[in-house]
Amino acid sequence: MLAGCYIDHGPRDWQIIQQENGRASIGLRGTYILSKDVRETQNVFVRVVREDSSETVLPWLEAKTLEGERWEICLNIPSGGLYRIETCLKPESVGIEYAFRGDMIQHIGVGELFAITGQSNSAGYGKDAIYDPPEIGVHILKNNGTWDLAAHPLNDSTRSIHPVNIESINPGHSPYLSFARYLKRELNIPIGLIQASLGGSSLSQWNPGESGELYRNLMEVIADCGGKLRSLLWYQGCSDTSSGLFKTYGERFANFVRALRKDLGSPDLPIFTVQLNRFVADPEPWGMGDEGWAGVREAQRRAARELPGVFIVPSIDIPLSDNIHNSSYGNVMLGERLAKSVLKHLFGKKIQADAPDIARASASGDGTVRLVFDNVGSRLYAFDLKPEDLPISISDESGNIQVESYSIEGNVITLRLSREPEAHALVHCQHETNPRPLPIIDAVSHLPVLSFYSFEISRE
Repeated sequence: MLAGCYIDHGPRDWQIIQQENGRASIGLRGTYILSKDVRETQNVFVRVVREDSSETVLPWLEAKTLEGERWEICLNIPSGGLYRIETCLKPESVGIEYAFRGDMIQHIGVGELFAITGQSNSAGYGKDAIYDPPEIGVHILKNNGTWDLAAHPLNDSTRSIHPVNIESINPGHSPYLSFARYLKRELNIPIGLIQASLGGSSLSQWNPGESGELYRNLMEVIADCGGKLRSLLWYQGCSDTSSGLFKTYGERFANFVRALRKDLGSPDLPIFTVQLNRFVADPEPWGMGDEGWAGVREAQRRAARELPGVFIVPSIDIPLSDNIHNSSYGNVMLGERLAKSVLKHLFGKKIQADAPDIARASASGDGTVRLVFDNVGSRLYAFDLKPEDLPISISDESGNIQVESYSIEGNVITLRLSREPEAHALVHCQHETNPRPLPIIDAVSHLPVLSFYSFEISRE
Protein backbone atom coordinates (compact mmCIF):
# COMPACT_ATOMS: atom_id res chain seq x y z
CA MET A 1 0.00 0.00 0.00
CA LEU A 2 1.00 3.57 -0.68
CA ALA A 3 2.09 5.99 2.00
CA GLY A 4 -0.91 7.79 3.38
CA CYS A 5 -3.85 7.63 5.73
CA TYR A 6 -6.59 4.97 5.76
CA ILE A 7 -9.99 4.91 7.50
CA ASP A 8 -10.98 1.61 9.14
CA HIS A 9 -13.91 2.82 11.24
CA GLY A 10 -16.29 5.75 10.80
CA PRO A 11 -19.45 6.81 8.98
CA ARG A 12 -20.18 5.30 5.59
CA ASP A 13 -20.70 7.15 2.33
CA TRP A 14 -24.27 8.57 2.18
CA GLN A 15 -24.86 8.02 5.90
CA ILE A 16 -27.07 10.38 7.90
CA ILE A 17 -26.04 10.78 11.56
CA GLN A 18 -28.55 11.76 14.22
CA GLN A 19 -27.86 15.25 15.53
CA GLU A 20 -28.17 16.23 19.21
CA ASN A 21 -28.54 19.90 20.08
CA GLY A 22 -27.48 20.83 16.59
CA ARG A 23 -24.29 18.74 16.42
CA ALA A 24 -22.99 15.17 16.20
CA SER A 25 -19.84 13.58 17.63
CA ILE A 26 -18.27 11.30 15.04
CA GLY A 27 -15.39 8.99 15.87
CA LEU A 28 -12.85 7.95 13.23
CA ARG A 29 -10.15 5.30 13.52
CA GLY A 30 -7.68 3.96 11.06
CA THR A 31 -4.13 3.17 10.06
CA TYR A 32 -1.33 5.07 8.35
CA ILE A 33 1.69 4.07 6.29
CA LEU A 34 4.79 6.24 6.59
CA SER A 35 6.73 7.28 3.56
CA LYS A 36 10.15 5.66 3.58
CA ASP A 37 11.50 8.63 1.64
CA VAL A 38 10.69 11.07 4.45
CA ARG A 39 12.85 10.99 7.56
CA GLU A 40 10.92 13.46 9.67
CA THR A 41 7.77 13.08 11.75
CA GLN A 42 4.59 12.40 9.79
CA ASN A 43 1.17 13.06 11.35
CA VAL A 44 -2.44 12.28 10.44
CA PHE A 45 -4.78 15.23 9.84
CA VAL A 46 -8.54 15.29 9.26
CA ARG A 47 -10.93 17.99 8.07
CA VAL A 48 -14.59 18.40 7.09
CA VAL A 49 -15.84 20.44 4.12
CA ARG A 50 -19.18 21.11 2.49
CA GLU A 51 -19.59 19.08 -0.67
CA ASP A 52 -21.51 21.73 -2.58
CA SER A 53 -18.87 24.44 -2.10
CA SER A 54 -15.73 22.88 -0.52
CA GLU A 55 -16.21 25.47 2.24
CA THR A 56 -14.38 24.44 5.42
CA VAL A 57 -16.65 23.19 8.22
CA LEU A 58 -13.86 21.89 10.47
CA PRO A 59 -10.26 22.85 9.63
CA TRP A 60 -7.40 20.37 9.43
CA LEU A 61 -7.16 18.78 12.88
CA GLU A 62 -4.31 16.56 14.05
CA ALA A 63 -5.40 13.05 14.98
CA LYS A 64 -4.07 11.12 17.96
CA THR A 65 -1.45 8.54 16.94
CA LEU A 66 -1.49 5.11 18.58
CA GLU A 67 0.82 2.12 18.68
CA GLY A 68 1.02 -0.02 15.56
CA GLU A 69 0.73 2.92 13.15
CA ARG A 70 -2.86 3.55 14.11
CA TRP A 71 -4.76 6.80 14.68
CA GLU A 72 -8.07 8.11 16.01
CA ILE A 73 -9.99 11.35 16.27
CA CYS A 74 -13.42 12.57 17.40
CA LEU A 75 -15.09 15.23 15.26
CA ASN A 76 -17.85 17.52 16.54
CA ILE A 77 -19.77 18.34 13.36
CA PRO A 78 -22.69 20.81 13.12
CA SER A 79 -26.03 19.68 11.73
CA GLY A 80 -26.36 20.08 8.00
CA GLY A 81 -24.54 18.77 4.98
CA LEU A 82 -23.83 17.14 2.78
CA TYR A 83 -20.26 16.92 4.02
CA ARG A 84 -17.01 15.29 2.94
CA ILE A 85 -14.48 14.06 5.50
CA GLU A 86 -10.91 14.16 4.23
CA THR A 87 -7.72 12.72 5.71
CA CYS A 88 -4.04 13.08 4.94
CA LEU A 89 -0.58 12.17 6.24
CA LYS A 90 1.52 15.32 6.61
CA PRO A 91 5.29 15.49 7.04
CA GLU A 92 6.20 18.03 9.70
CA SER A 93 8.06 20.46 7.43
CA VAL A 94 5.68 20.74 4.48
CA GLY A 95 2.39 22.51 3.95
CA ILE A 96 -0.86 20.59 4.13
CA GLU A 97 -1.33 20.92 0.38
CA TYR A 98 1.71 18.68 -0.13
CA ALA A 99 0.68 16.00 2.35
CA PHE A 100 0.20 12.38 1.36
CA ARG A 101 -3.39 11.66 0.46
CA GLY A 102 -5.79 9.78 2.67
CA ASP A 103 -9.20 8.11 2.54
CA MET A 104 -12.38 10.16 2.27
CA ILE A 105 -15.97 9.70 3.42
CA GLN A 106 -18.46 11.36 1.08
CA HIS A 107 -22.09 12.48 0.96
CA ILE A 108 -22.70 12.35 4.72
CA GLY A 109 -25.14 14.50 6.63
CA VAL A 110 -25.95 15.39 10.22
CA GLY A 111 -29.70 15.58 10.60
CA GLU A 112 -32.69 13.52 11.70
CA LEU A 113 -32.90 9.72 11.58
CA PHE A 114 -36.15 7.72 11.42
CA ALA A 115 -36.71 3.96 11.59
CA ILE A 116 -39.43 2.48 9.34
CA THR A 117 -41.22 -0.45 11.00
CA GLY A 118 -44.38 -2.48 10.44
CA GLN A 119 -45.80 -4.69 7.73
CA SER A 120 -46.64 -4.47 4.00
CA ASN A 121 -48.02 -0.91 3.82
CA SER A 122 -44.92 0.20 5.68
CA ALA A 123 -42.57 -1.87 3.53
CA GLY A 124 -44.37 -0.49 0.48
CA TYR A 125 -46.48 -2.38 -2.02
CA GLY A 126 -47.95 0.46 -4.08
CA LYS A 127 -47.69 -0.41 -7.77
CA ASP A 128 -49.16 2.54 -9.73
CA ALA A 129 -46.97 5.24 -11.32
CA ILE A 130 -46.40 8.48 -9.41
CA TYR A 131 -43.84 11.30 -9.48
CA ASP A 132 -41.96 10.78 -6.21
CA PRO A 133 -38.29 11.36 -7.03
CA PRO A 134 -35.09 10.88 -5.00
CA GLU A 135 -33.53 14.00 -3.52
CA ILE A 136 -30.00 14.69 -2.33
CA GLY A 137 -30.07 14.87 1.45
CA VAL A 138 -32.69 12.12 1.80
CA HIS A 139 -30.77 8.87 2.29
CA ILE A 140 -31.57 5.34 3.42
CA LEU A 141 -29.82 2.43 5.11
CA LYS A 142 -30.74 -0.43 2.80
CA ASN A 143 -31.30 -4.08 3.66
CA ASN A 144 -27.91 -4.88 2.12
CA GLY A 145 -26.21 -2.87 4.88
CA THR A 146 -25.16 0.09 2.73
CA TRP A 147 -26.28 3.71 2.83
CA ASP A 148 -27.53 5.22 -0.41
CA LEU A 149 -29.67 7.93 -1.92
CA ALA A 150 -33.26 7.01 -0.98
CA ALA A 151 -35.29 5.84 -3.96
CA HIS A 152 -38.21 3.48 -4.47
CA PRO A 153 -38.50 0.67 -3.65
CA LEU A 154 -37.19 1.53 -0.19
CA ASN A 155 -37.58 -2.09 0.92
CA ASP A 156 -35.31 -3.53 -1.75
CA SER A 157 -34.00 -6.87 -0.41
CA THR A 158 -31.32 -7.35 -3.10
CA ARG A 159 -28.28 -8.87 -1.41
CA SER A 160 -29.92 -8.39 1.99
CA ILE A 161 -27.76 -9.10 5.03
CA HIS A 162 -30.88 -9.44 7.20
CA PRO A 163 -32.63 -12.75 6.36
CA VAL A 164 -35.35 -12.08 8.93
CA ASN A 165 -36.95 -9.25 6.94
CA ILE A 166 -36.35 -10.21 3.31
CA GLU A 167 -39.42 -9.36 1.25
CA SER A 168 -40.70 -12.35 -0.74
CA ILE A 169 -43.10 -10.29 -2.88
CA ASN A 170 -41.96 -7.82 -5.52
CA PRO A 171 -41.47 -4.52 -3.65
CA GLY A 172 -43.18 -1.26 -4.55
CA HIS A 173 -43.92 2.26 -3.41
CA SER A 174 -44.12 3.34 0.26
CA PRO A 175 -44.99 6.60 2.10
CA TYR A 176 -41.55 7.44 3.44
CA LEU A 177 -39.70 9.09 0.57
CA SER A 178 -42.50 11.65 0.40
CA PHE A 179 -42.32 11.94 4.20
CA ALA A 180 -38.55 12.51 4.30
CA ARG A 181 -38.44 14.90 1.36
CA TYR A 182 -41.18 17.06 2.95
CA LEU A 183 -39.30 17.17 6.26
CA LYS A 184 -35.96 17.93 4.63
CA ARG A 185 -37.38 20.92 2.77
CA GLU A 186 -39.14 22.27 5.87
CA LEU A 187 -36.20 21.79 8.25
CA ASN A 188 -33.37 22.35 5.75
CA ILE A 189 -31.33 19.48 7.16
CA PRO A 190 -30.65 15.95 5.87
CA ILE A 191 -33.08 13.15 6.68
CA GLY A 192 -32.05 9.51 7.12
CA LEU A 193 -34.30 6.44 6.89
CA ILE A 194 -33.71 2.95 8.28
CA GLN A 195 -35.82 0.33 6.53
CA ALA A 196 -36.74 -2.51 8.90
CA SER A 197 -40.31 -3.45 7.85
CA LEU A 198 -41.57 -6.83 6.71
CA GLY A 199 -44.76 -7.49 4.77
CA GLY A 200 -47.26 -9.64 6.65
CA SER A 201 -45.43 -9.34 9.98
CA SER A 202 -47.39 -9.68 13.21
CA LEU A 203 -46.99 -7.62 16.35
CA SER A 204 -45.53 -10.69 18.08
CA GLN A 205 -42.52 -10.50 15.73
CA TRP A 206 -41.89 -6.93 16.93
CA ASN A 207 -42.55 -7.55 20.60
CA PRO A 208 -39.51 -8.75 22.58
CA GLY A 209 -41.90 -10.36 25.06
CA GLU A 210 -43.13 -12.71 22.29
CA SER A 211 -41.17 -14.13 19.34
CA GLY A 212 -39.47 -10.75 18.79
CA GLU A 213 -37.19 -11.63 15.86
CA LEU A 214 -37.91 -8.39 14.00
CA TYR A 215 -37.39 -6.40 17.20
CA ARG A 216 -33.94 -7.89 17.66
CA ASN A 217 -33.08 -7.17 14.04
CA LEU A 218 -34.24 -3.57 14.51
CA MET A 219 -32.01 -3.15 17.57
CA GLU A 220 -29.00 -4.45 15.67
CA VAL A 221 -29.59 -2.11 12.74
CA ILE A 222 -30.06 0.94 14.99
CA ALA A 223 -26.89 0.06 16.91
CA ASP A 224 -25.03 -0.12 13.60
CA CYS A 225 -26.12 3.49 12.93
CA GLY A 226 -24.85 4.81 16.25
CA GLY A 227 -27.76 3.78 18.47
CA LYS A 228 -29.74 7.01 18.20
CA LEU A 229 -33.00 7.93 16.44
CA ARG A 230 -35.18 10.98 16.23
CA SER A 231 -38.29 8.83 16.04
CA LEU A 232 -39.81 5.51 15.02
CA LEU A 233 -42.48 5.27 12.28
CA TRP A 234 -44.98 2.43 12.86
CA TYR A 235 -47.57 1.09 10.38
CA GLN A 236 -48.81 -2.37 11.34
CA GLY A 237 -51.90 -4.22 12.47
CA CYS A 238 -53.55 -6.11 9.60
CA SER A 239 -52.03 -9.42 10.72
CA ASP A 240 -53.47 -8.94 14.21
CA THR A 241 -57.11 -8.50 13.15
CA SER A 242 -57.78 -12.24 13.35
CA SER A 243 -57.75 -15.09 15.88
CA GLY A 244 -58.59 -12.84 18.77
CA LEU A 245 -55.22 -11.09 18.63
CA PHE A 246 -56.95 -7.72 18.34
CA LYS A 247 -58.20 -8.06 21.94
CA THR A 248 -54.66 -7.73 23.30
CA TYR A 249 -53.20 -5.48 20.60
CA GLY A 250 -53.16 -2.35 22.77
CA GLU A 251 -51.40 -4.05 25.69
CA ARG A 252 -48.83 -5.74 23.46
CA PHE A 253 -48.12 -2.55 21.51
CA ALA A 254 -47.54 -0.71 24.79
CA ASN A 255 -45.05 -3.43 25.77
CA PHE A 256 -43.25 -2.92 22.46
CA VAL A 257 -43.03 0.85 23.05
CA ARG A 258 -41.73 0.46 26.61
CA ALA A 259 -39.10 -2.09 25.57
CA LEU A 260 -37.95 0.03 22.65
CA ARG A 261 -37.50 3.13 24.77
CA LYS A 262 -35.71 1.21 27.52
CA ASP A 263 -33.32 -0.62 25.19
CA LEU A 264 -32.45 2.55 23.26
CA GLY A 265 -31.96 4.55 26.47
CA SER A 266 -34.52 7.04 25.20
CA PRO A 267 -37.51 7.11 27.62
CA ASP A 268 -39.34 9.75 25.58
CA LEU A 269 -38.67 8.38 22.09
CA PRO A 270 -41.55 9.61 19.90
CA ILE A 271 -43.56 7.00 17.99
CA PHE A 272 -45.63 8.02 14.97
CA THR A 273 -48.29 5.49 14.02
CA VAL A 274 -50.79 5.05 11.20
CA GLN A 275 -54.34 3.86 11.89
CA LEU A 276 -55.30 0.98 9.60
CA ASN A 277 -56.88 1.61 6.22
CA ARG A 278 -59.69 -0.56 4.83
CA PHE A 279 -59.69 -4.12 3.47
CA VAL A 280 -61.79 -4.40 0.32
CA ALA A 281 -62.57 -8.11 0.16
CA ASP A 282 -64.58 -10.75 1.93
CA PRO A 283 -62.72 -10.96 5.25
CA GLU A 284 -64.02 -14.36 6.32
CA PRO A 285 -61.75 -16.57 4.12
CA TRP A 286 -58.83 -14.65 5.60
CA GLY A 287 -59.96 -15.33 9.15
CA MET A 288 -60.78 -11.66 9.62
CA GLY A 289 -63.91 -9.74 10.45
CA ASP A 290 -65.28 -6.31 11.29
CA GLU A 291 -64.65 -6.79 15.00
CA GLY A 292 -60.97 -7.54 14.44
CA TRP A 293 -60.34 -4.52 12.23
CA ALA A 294 -62.39 -2.32 14.54
CA GLY A 295 -60.53 -3.62 17.58
CA VAL A 296 -57.07 -2.92 16.15
CA ARG A 297 -58.05 0.56 14.93
CA GLU A 298 -59.51 1.37 18.36
CA ALA A 299 -56.38 0.10 20.12
CA GLN A 300 -54.27 2.31 17.85
CA ARG A 301 -56.47 5.32 18.59
CA ARG A 302 -56.31 4.71 22.34
CA ALA A 303 -52.53 4.25 22.28
CA ALA A 304 -52.13 7.77 20.93
CA ARG A 305 -54.41 9.01 23.72
CA GLU A 306 -52.92 7.05 26.58
CA LEU A 307 -49.21 6.61 25.82
CA PRO A 308 -47.13 9.80 26.10
CA GLY A 309 -45.15 10.53 22.97
CA VAL A 310 -47.26 8.29 20.72
CA PHE A 311 -49.01 10.05 17.84
CA ILE A 312 -51.36 8.85 15.11
CA VAL A 313 -52.46 9.82 11.61
CA PRO A 314 -55.46 8.37 9.73
CA SER A 315 -55.36 6.40 6.49
CA ILE A 316 -59.03 5.39 6.13
CA ASP A 317 -59.47 7.73 3.13
CA ILE A 318 -56.21 6.76 1.39
CA PRO A 319 -56.82 5.16 -2.06
CA LEU A 320 -55.75 1.55 -2.60
CA SER A 321 -53.93 -0.18 -5.46
CA ASP A 322 -55.41 -3.60 -4.58
CA ASN A 323 -57.66 -4.95 -1.83
CA ILE A 324 -55.39 -3.95 1.07
CA HIS A 325 -52.33 -1.96 -0.08
CA ASN A 326 -52.19 1.80 -0.44
CA SER A 327 -51.69 3.17 -3.93
CA SER A 328 -48.55 5.13 -4.76
CA TYR A 329 -50.61 8.32 -4.92
CA GLY A 330 -52.12 7.50 -1.53
CA ASN A 331 -48.67 6.87 -0.08
CA VAL A 332 -47.51 10.35 -1.12
CA MET A 333 -50.52 11.78 0.75
CA LEU A 334 -49.83 9.63 3.81
CA GLY A 335 -46.13 10.54 3.85
CA GLU A 336 -46.99 14.23 3.95
CA ARG A 337 -49.46 13.62 6.80
CA LEU A 338 -46.76 11.91 8.81
CA ALA A 339 -44.30 14.71 8.06
CA LYS A 340 -46.76 17.37 9.24
CA SER A 341 -47.38 15.43 12.45
CA VAL A 342 -43.62 15.23 13.08
CA LEU A 343 -43.22 18.94 12.34
CA LYS A 344 -45.94 19.82 14.84
CA HIS A 345 -45.08 17.47 17.69
CA LEU A 346 -41.27 17.38 17.45
CA PHE A 347 -40.42 20.77 16.01
CA GLY A 348 -43.23 22.96 17.32
CA LYS A 349 -44.66 24.02 13.97
CA LYS A 350 -48.09 25.61 14.38
CA ILE A 351 -49.99 23.56 11.84
CA GLN A 352 -53.19 21.54 11.85
CA ALA A 353 -51.74 18.03 11.76
CA ASP A 354 -53.91 15.99 14.14
CA ALA A 355 -57.04 14.23 12.94
CA PRO A 356 -60.38 14.84 14.71
CA ASP A 357 -60.79 12.37 17.54
CA ILE A 358 -63.86 11.47 19.61
CA ALA A 359 -63.66 12.97 23.10
CA ARG A 360 -67.18 12.61 24.58
CA ALA A 361 -70.51 11.03 23.70
CA SER A 362 -73.61 11.81 25.72
CA ALA A 363 -77.33 11.07 25.55
CA SER A 364 -79.69 13.87 26.55
CA GLY A 365 -82.76 11.77 27.34
CA ASP A 366 -84.85 13.02 24.42
CA GLY A 367 -83.58 10.63 21.77
CA THR A 368 -80.51 12.66 20.84
CA VAL A 369 -76.81 11.91 21.25
CA ARG A 370 -74.05 14.53 21.12
CA LEU A 371 -70.58 13.59 19.89
CA VAL A 372 -67.79 16.01 20.80
CA PHE A 373 -64.45 15.86 18.95
CA ASP A 374 -60.96 17.12 19.70
CA ASN A 375 -58.53 18.47 17.09
CA VAL A 376 -61.06 20.30 14.94
CA GLY A 377 -59.79 23.36 13.05
CA SER A 378 -63.10 25.18 12.58
CA ARG A 379 -65.83 22.63 11.90
CA LEU A 380 -66.50 19.08 10.84
CA TYR A 381 -67.91 18.34 7.41
CA ALA A 382 -69.97 15.29 6.36
CA PHE A 383 -70.45 15.94 2.63
CA ASP A 384 -74.21 16.49 3.19
CA LEU A 385 -74.63 12.73 3.56
CA LYS A 386 -78.06 11.25 4.17
CA PRO A 387 -78.44 9.95 7.75
CA GLU A 388 -78.38 6.32 6.58
CA ASP A 389 -75.05 6.97 4.80
CA LEU A 390 -73.34 8.57 7.77
CA PRO A 391 -70.37 6.37 8.81
CA ILE A 392 -71.59 6.38 12.43
CA SER A 393 -73.66 3.69 14.14
CA ILE A 394 -75.13 3.32 17.63
CA SER A 395 -76.01 0.15 19.46
CA ASP A 396 -77.21 -0.96 22.86
CA GLU A 397 -78.32 -4.24 24.43
CA SER A 398 -81.43 -4.30 22.25
CA GLY A 399 -79.51 -3.89 19.00
CA ASN A 400 -78.70 -1.14 16.53
CA ILE A 401 -80.46 2.23 16.70
CA GLN A 402 -81.31 4.08 13.51
CA VAL A 403 -80.02 7.63 13.01
CA GLU A 404 -82.99 9.60 11.65
CA SER A 405 -81.26 12.97 11.24
CA TYR A 406 -78.16 14.82 12.32
CA SER A 407 -76.62 18.27 12.49
CA ILE A 408 -73.04 19.53 12.78
CA GLU A 409 -71.92 22.67 14.59
CA GLY A 410 -68.20 23.23 14.95
CA ASN A 411 -66.72 20.16 16.67
CA VAL A 412 -70.11 18.71 17.73
CA ILE A 413 -72.27 16.21 15.84
CA THR A 414 -75.81 15.88 17.17
CA LEU A 415 -77.64 12.67 16.24
CA ARG A 416 -81.42 12.29 16.47
CA LEU A 417 -82.29 8.64 16.93
CA SER A 418 -85.31 6.45 16.26
CA ARG A 419 -85.45 5.64 19.98
CA GLU A 420 -83.79 6.52 23.25
CA PRO A 421 -80.61 4.51 23.90
CA GLU A 422 -80.62 2.13 26.84
CA ALA A 423 -78.28 2.49 29.80
CA HIS A 424 -75.29 0.80 28.19
CA ALA A 425 -75.05 2.26 24.69
CA LEU A 426 -72.07 2.47 22.37
CA VAL A 427 -71.17 4.54 19.33
CA HIS A 428 -68.91 3.44 16.47
CA CYS A 429 -67.41 5.26 13.47
CA GLN A 430 -65.82 3.76 10.35
CA HIS A 431 -65.17 0.59 12.28
CA GLU A 432 -65.96 -2.02 9.62
CA THR A 433 -63.35 -3.91 7.62
CA ASN A 434 -64.45 -1.83 4.62
CA PRO A 435 -66.25 1.26 5.95
CA ARG A 436 -68.51 3.50 3.91
CA PRO A 437 -66.45 5.41 1.37
CA LEU A 438 -67.01 8.98 2.55
CA PRO A 439 -65.56 9.78 5.99
CA ILE A 440 -66.34 12.78 8.14
CA ILE A 441 -63.51 15.28 7.78
CA ASP A 442 -62.07 18.42 9.33
CA ALA A 443 -62.99 21.31 7.01
CA VAL A 444 -59.59 22.98 7.56
CA SER A 445 -57.07 20.13 7.50
CA HIS A 446 -59.25 17.78 5.42
CA LEU A 447 -58.14 14.95 7.71
CA PRO A 448 -60.79 12.30 8.36
CA VAL A 449 -62.10 11.55 11.83
CA LEU A 450 -60.11 8.75 13.45
CA SER A 451 -62.05 5.49 13.40
CA PHE A 452 -63.42 4.48 16.80
CA TYR A 453 -65.24 1.46 18.16
CA SER A 454 -67.44 0.73 21.18
CA PHE A 455 -67.09 4.24 22.58
CA GLU A 456 -69.39 4.47 25.61
CA ILE A 457 -72.27 6.96 25.61
CA SER A 458 -72.75 8.69 28.94
CA ARG A 459 -75.89 10.37 30.32
CA GLU A 460 -76.09 14.14 30.50
